[in-house]
Amino acid sequence: MLNAAIALADEVGVDGLSMRRLGQALGVTPMALYKHVANREELIDAMVERVVAGFDVPIQDDDWRHELRARILAARAATTRHGWVRPAIETRRMAGDAVLSHMDALMDAMFRGGLSADLVHHAMHALSTRMWGFTRDVMPTPSLPADASTRSAALVAYADAYPAIVRMASTASHAGADCDEEAEFIFALDILLEGFERLHHAGWRSESNA
Repeated sequence: MLNAAIALADEVGVDGLSMRRLGQALGVTPMALYKHVANREELIDAMVERVVAGFDVPIQDDDWRHELRARILAARAATTRHGWVRPAIETRRMAGDAVLSHMDALMDAMFRGGLSADLVHHAMHALSTRMWGFTRDVMPTPSLPADASTRSAALVAYADAYPAIVRMASTASHAGADCDEEAEFIFALDILLEGFERLHHAGWRSESNA
């Protein structure tokens, strides 16, 4: 049932997943599904658990940064393959065993690297959804008009009101439509991991523990 539910969600998204549609895919009545799960939310919980448990997890690495990066990129590969996992993870109310095991493995890698509990705590907050292989996008910006003259006037107005945004969008090599989401994800992840390592070597402590 879970494999069928995951395949259906891959096709229609988590919002399109219903007990009725899953029943149709399996050739059973929706009521038959309730012998296995109490409701749709419990089904999605189990689907998330199945995907997370199937992360292509690398073996432990002596280099904690390398292991952490590899584990997170393995999560990204899975959550990219199953696009519905992102909204599903963000709306779960309770972490299951597989979810907790993934988080525990990330923390264990940092602890084996010698990071303090204080730094590990803050590092997990800094990673946020990135530990699952995705990030929250910034707020969408307005689209430019299709008409050339109107578009030109809009660009002039934007440049006057928001010069830094226009400078970045018009001169950065990978801004706008050419933005490489994978490269941006890895760029931010590597900055975080390097920052964690620098703080560790500097003996960093949070203000509450200073």
